[in-house]
Amino acid sequence: MVKIECIIRLGQLEPVKDALGSYGIHGMTVSQVMGCGLQKGRTEVYRGTEYNITLLPKVKIEIVVTDKFAEQVIDVISKTARTGEIGDGKIFTTRVDDVLRIRTGEKGEDAL
Repeated sequence: MVKIECIIRLGQLEPVKDALGSYGIHGMTVSQVMGCGLQKGRTEVYRGTEYNITLLPKVKIEIVVTDKFAEQVIDVISKTARTGEIGDGKIFTTRVDDVLRIRTGEKGEDAL
């Protein structure tokens, strides 16, 4: 199993969620996060004073899928979230050894 974590723009959450839903992926965890990367923030003017905002609001989506679906899910996320601008985000993958569904006691892929 693979855990896919992606950090994307706020405005791309609904399109990514819809694309994953049409692909059959409905279980996910979504968190609002702050961060910076190559984008290095932005400058805004408030009441005539410039402010550097170095941490930008982003969305983090976490999904655990079986090995056979991992590449397709990554492909769906990357194509849907891509705007071509700096700050589109990143996708991280991590191996998952085991999963336990607390309610039923199911383990492994059956718990997904």
